[in-house]
Amino acid sequence: MVVARLILVVNAGSTSLKLSEVDETDGSRSLEHLEDASPDVAGVAHRIVHGGDRFLEPVLVDREVEQSLRQVSELAPLHNGAALEALEQARRALPDVPHVAVFDTAFHATLPPEARVDPVPERWREEWGIRRYGFHGLSVAWSAERVRASRLVVCHLGGGCSVTSVLDGRSVGTSMGFSPLDGIPMATRSGSLDPEILLHVLRTRRVDVESLERALERESGLLGLSGVSGRVDELEASPEPGARLALDVFALRIACAVAAAAVPLGGIDAVVFTGGTGERSPRLRAAVCTRLRFLGVELDERANDAAVGDASVSASSAAVEVHVVHAREDVVAARAARKLL
Repeated sequence: MVVARLILVVNAGSTSLKLSEVDETDGSRSLEHLEDASPDVAGVAHRIVHGGDRFLEPVLVDREVEQSLRQVSELAPLHNGAALEALEQARRALPDVPHVAVFDTAFHATLPPEARVDPVPERWREEWGIRRYGFHGLSVAWSAERVRASRLVVCHLGGGCSVTSVLDGRSVGTSMGFSPLDGIPMATRSGSLDPEILLHVLRTRRVDVESLERALERESGLLGLSGVSGRVDELEASPEPGARLALDVFALRIACAVAAAAVPLGGIDAVVFTGGTGERSPRLRAAVCTRLRFLGVELDERANDAAVGDASVSASSAAVEVHVVHAREDVVAARAARKLL
């Protein structure tokens, strides 16, 4: 048994690569390069976005596991590909410590059947593995730990975005489905679309599958709406009409997703904003919450404007609590890795 001390966490997201060392008190320090890792690192935790049907729990990485992860990568090409590249680099840099894969999809293993299945032919579901998986599980798990509400809605808003219904700590509904392309619009990803749009484009515009995928993954979302940027901070500073349109669409779609998330919960006790955008944009939080007043959501404007790190930003009289939570996916990944060391 290895005595767990520092855990190096490798978090390869769709728009960034984050490295951090997490100690046993959940304290952490960020690293610029793998070569900066402490000699006291006892293991490496890798955030893997998509685990498919096979990986529902953290697992020690060996060549067989790595090969299986490659087979799953086509389900989340923007994410798993980057994670596998980071995994290879980390195993070369730190070959003498165990490496653990921790999966964003695992938190959503509790989705009930009615929230997990898609209304497609049975052979698609049974033979091809088409189902709703859900993502951002590490972030949602951390938010559910920080905000102890029975009926919790977590809005993870960053380069990728999702809204998850959490009932007594368990995922019971989420906006992302088969892939991280689903749900609300994101920085450069479209989110949910009428499937006939895709069929129409394929039929009439002679677009190949690769070009279609690139357009949906890298040219849509806030970037596609605005023609300016996929970053909320840049859109908020832009005078271009397209920037305002993108922000309005974004806020509306998030609010609609939060309202829909109330259904499997039977109501909402608290809403969390987390992720880079969720934490840093008071304007977006206000735009979303204004649309949710009918559900009892109301912000304290001063608290919302001043929020840094973990903060309560709801009005004292509000029926629904609103919190900002600083995302700590590294802590959740490190804890999961320690259990296998």
